[in-house]
Amino acid sequence: MEHNGSTAQPPAGQEPSTGDLVKQLSEQVSVLVRGELKLAQLEMTRKGKQAGLAALYGVACLLACVVIALSGAVAAWLAALIVGVALLAVSAAAALLGKGRLQKATPAVPEQAIGSVKADVEEIRERAHP
Repeated sequence: MEHNGSTAQPPAGQEPSTGDLVKQLSEQVSVLVRGELKLAQLEMTRKGKQAGLAALYGVACLLACVVIALSGAVAAWLAALIVGVALLAVSAAAALLGKGRLQKATPAVPEQAIGSVKADVEEIRERAHP
């Protein structure tokens, strides 16, 4: 298998040093992990959009059902107005709750991923310098 990276290849007939091999390994693992994370992100984004669209249609049908049910007791325009005002009130409450939670939240830091990367780097260092 040929490596087309930016790392310098040893002259013909010489074996690469341990340091060169470790460097190549870390570069290749880094590229592989980034590629896998990007693929997972794209897949989850696509699945999330599909689920969100289905949920949106479901909510719209339920809201139409509520308007139709209310229109039996009041005029249809008034039923739609009542549902609209109720939705705005719920949205405002959710926004205020979300804002409060966001202000209390700590900065999003992938602590497990950072710990795992540090452990990997330490392991490579230990193996590179016996």
